[in-house]
Amino acid sequence: MPTYEYECQKCGHRFELFQSIKDAPRKTCPKCRGRVKRLLGTGAGLIFKGSGFYGTDYRKPGYAEAAKSDRGATTNAPAVSKTEAAKSSETKNAPKKD
Repeated sequence: MPTYEYECQKCGHRFELFQSIKDAPRKTCPKCRGRVKRLLGTGAGLIFKGSGFYGTDYRKPGYAEAAKSDRGATTNAPAVSKTEAAKSSETKNAPKKD
């Protein structure tokens, strides 16, 4: 439920009222019973509470071990130069001769 800010037209008293969106706006001042005007508020800031706002919060427990093993597998693999990789891809994509 939002908090609305009001200002009295008669005495200038400013107050906030915690109301439902469906409730009718307040019409009278609680101090002098004068007419009030609802002010435009800036609204509340967006507040994140608790965990769950980062991609790492929902990772499975075995993620770290799997990442380490993947890194180990790629570092132990033999290094292939760019020219060797290009040659192997050309032979894979070449049309078959009958």
